[in-house]
Amino acid sequence: MLDSDQTSTPGRAKTSSQKLADWDRDHVWHSFTQMKHYTPFVVAAAEGARIIDVDGNEYIDAVSSLWCNVHGHRHPMLDAALKQQVDRVAHVTNLGGSNDQTIQLARLLAELTPGDLKHVFFCSDGANSIEVALKMAFQYWQQRHHPEPQRVKYVCLSDAYHGDTIGTVSLGDIPLFHKIFKPLLFEPIRVPAPDAFEPSVPESSTGGLDDGLKNLELVLQQHSGEIAAIVAEPLVQGAAGIKIHPEGYLKGVADLAKRYDVLLIADEVAVGFGRTGTLFACEQESVEPDILCLGKGLSGGYLPISAAVATPKIYEAFWGDYSERKTLYHGHTFAGNPLACAVSIANLQVFEKEKTLENLVPKISRMAERLERLNQSELAEKTRQKGMMAAFDLKVPAGKNETEYGYYFCELVQQYGVRMRPLGKTIIVMPPLSITLDELDVIFDAIDMVL
Repeated sequence: MLDSDQTSTPGRAKTSSQKLADWDRDHVWHSFTQMKHYTPFVVAAAEGARIIDVDGNEYIDAVSSLWCNVHGHRHPMLDAALKQQVDRVAHVTNLGGSNDQTIQLARLLAELTPGDLKHVFFCSDGANSIEVALKMAFQYWQQRHHPEPQRVKYVCLSDAYHGDTIGTVSLGDIPLFHKIFKPLLFEPIRVPAPDAFEPSVPESSTGGLDDGLKNLELVLQQHSGEIAAIVAEPLVQGAAGIKIHPEGYLKGVADLAKRYDVLLIADEVAVGFGRTGTLFACEQESVEPDILCLGKGLSGGYLPISAAVATPKIYEAFWGDYSERKTLYHGHTFAGNPLACAVSIANLQVFEKEKTLENLVPKISRMAERLERLNQSELAEKTRQKGMMAAFDLKVPAGKNETEYGYYFCELVQQYGVRMRPLGKTIIVMPPLSITLDELDVIFDAIDMVL
């Protein structure tokens, strides 16, 4: 049993779990949560793939603390990096200054990311890495050597989700999240994204690949002179409910972007750092985006940090004298934070030292086996998987609210020691990459029992 006595402060008595729960309800406004129906879940400690609440109950973290924990909680190398850095300096501004850890992480990302991505702009979270990428693309066309100031539009996919800033919500296409904010948003050009696991698509087909690329090319033929960039999650659209694109779609999108001279922004905030089976999803189809956006797993799930990594072509458009006003006027107080950068470097070192990607092969296979069994259930449908990202949909009874039903399912699963979070009727299984085969079985055994 892990030590759960984390709720005490030196010199003060330990706060009871009930009081913490009451304070949680009274004072903490939780993200994407209807507070009227919120049931407090207060974590006190964690280790590996397991989290422990203030009452000492252990649960497997089946969603990696919102898809960001990579090597498990309290990994010794990540803990050590953080402790060593806090003895040196916790924070210095990245505006006109730097830190050795910030520099080394930028260099490491330039070496590891696909293609000619060399220039790293650090942000605080995934949404803001997309936000700055939108600004980079816009400003690039305004001030490059041969400006095309009319290029102010963005192409994005159906069911898109890229974050919750005004810019990224403008790209979004999930009505539950975005509809209310419509008066604040700009209008993108949206194209239907193919779904390789759509039940209506015949197994003999390419999962809508041809139609998906034809729809995009038609838009580019009509509007390429107005478009600044295409923005897409490579291979898998996470918040769309693990919507998996057919093989070849990403490569086709990249080829069309080049053919019509449109920038490609790849949003790997959710799919990066091993989630799809490779370090970056773009690698699987040999795609080299103009801007690559990273977040979540960049620090192994330890601290908020994200990055927009750009090619020299983009970077050079911002190079000039003060009088030319080419500076990218965007930034975050904690961008390039030394603590976050130190633990991010350690995170990437663990990938190499522990052969994380190679060790995913049997885990991906085990997930596939267990998902196949779910297909036999009368209460689950549309099982799907890409690497260590998996999901299935609940068959919601007539008259039931999908969101309420999804939460109810996850509450039942929690009784078997597994912590999950639904997306409507979609149940996502995305544990830390370090999870063991036995722990994977615990997750799916709990799902089976509840179904």
